[in-house]
Amino acid sequence: MSTHAHQLVTPSFAQVAPHADEAGRVFYRQLFVLDPGLRALFKGDIEAQGRKLLQMIGTAVSLLDQPMRLLPALESLGQRHAGYGVKERHYDTVGLALIQTLELLLGAAFTDEVRSAWHSVYQELAGAMIKASAPATA
Repeated sequence: MSTHAHQLVTPSFAQVAPHADEAGRVFYRQLFVLDPGLRALFKGDIEAQGRKLLQMIGTAVSLLDQPMRLLPALESLGQRHAGYGVKERHYDTVGLALIQTLELLLGAAFTDEVRSAWHSVYQELAGAMIKASAPATA
């Protein structure tokens, strides 16, 4: 993980974190517009799911400079998601919904440089989750 990407992602997430409920709603709205079929994977309260999502992203962002702690958490998360029916192709849709959410919430602060940093970080995080879930999704 590049230090520069970390330096851009961390403060931009800090701007979003106080608005976690709104961010969760926006994210899932974007996700279900991009792929309405994904709605079937969510059985519980979507508001609660949004809070969990933002908490998980916050944890990942806080551990970007501690890969030995972050990687096991991502691997476990990837394995759990495979058990929920998440397929490798869904990660691209989730990444796009995340980028769209950040763009909507951060406005002008979501510069091309910040977008690129988030894209890079998401690809690394998702890659670890996909790799961990490969046996379950093959």
